[in-house]
Amino acid sequence: MRDPRALIDTATLAASLGDPALRVFDCTTYLNPTPAGSHEPYIAVPGRKTFEDGHIPGADFLDLQGEFSDSSTHLHFMMPSVAQLEVAFGRQGVGPGKRVVLYSIGTPMWATRFWWMLRSLGFDNAAVLDGGLDKWKAEGRPIEMGAPRGYTATTFVAAPRGGLFVDAAAVRTAIGRNDTVTVNALGPQFHRGLEPSRYGRPGRVPGSVNVSAATLVDPATKGFIPLPDAAAKFAAQGVSKNKRTICYCGGGISATIDLFLLHQLGHDDITLYDASMGEWAKTETLPIETD
Repeated sequence: MRDPRALIDTATLAASLGDPALRVFDCTTYLNPTPAGSHEPYIAVPGRKTFEDGHIPGADFLDLQGEFSDSSTHLHFMMPSVAQLEVAFGRQGVGPGKRVVLYSIGTPMWATRFWWMLRSLGFDNAAVLDGGLDKWKAEGRPIEMGAPRGYTATTFVAAPRGGLFVDAAAVRTAIGRNDTVTVNALGPQFHRGLEPSRYGRPGRVPGSVNVSAATLVDPATKGFIPLPDAAAKFAAQGVSKNKRTICYCGGGISATIDLFLLHQLGHDDITLYDASMGEWAKTETLPIETD
């Protein structure tokens, strides 16, 4: 494992809860269905209700679609400016000398999204809780209810890393290149275009391969599958360390599961198409491929 501190297990977190430098965050968002006739793919609902119903003691809550996304675009969950994120993370008590643990409910993708964002800002002292709240509760660990108590605000100063996000033009340029592999993290039925897509036209970026994020998570424990198993899934689709890898999904969230594991497997040239199919499937000038 390249970066052991990027993944934390429940026992280690439980033993660390008294650490004054620790910052634990529930990152959960729910994607609710839209009314008939809506042009939006879903309604993004922050998981505040489930947070208040039960969370890891001392944890706070991060609202991805709120202060951590670009509100100037109709697309969901787009990376905002560095300045906006510096203010938002600083308000939440994230800064120098702090250890951040990120978790979510049902799937780790909300936690890995925040991990990827922090990595892009040059903050590396963040970890994803393996198994999230599901595993924590299954083990009978303590739960706290009610609104977050919050952490003391601090100053977050970013040291941005370039290249961790790309746009549609970069994805289109990569089509057909031998030195780049584009990975779709959606389910195989959506990759193949066999089912209607809530994002628009069914199908995939032409030439992209499929490593579904759902197959990289153990459905019983909600934890990540073993790294050798993940490596085999990526290798089977032609993903290698000597090629650039562009990951995408529907809205730039589940693809960060792929990116998290690729990072742990030692891949360096990996990036996220942030707008993903939320943009690609609705842009008629962009090519799309189906089986």
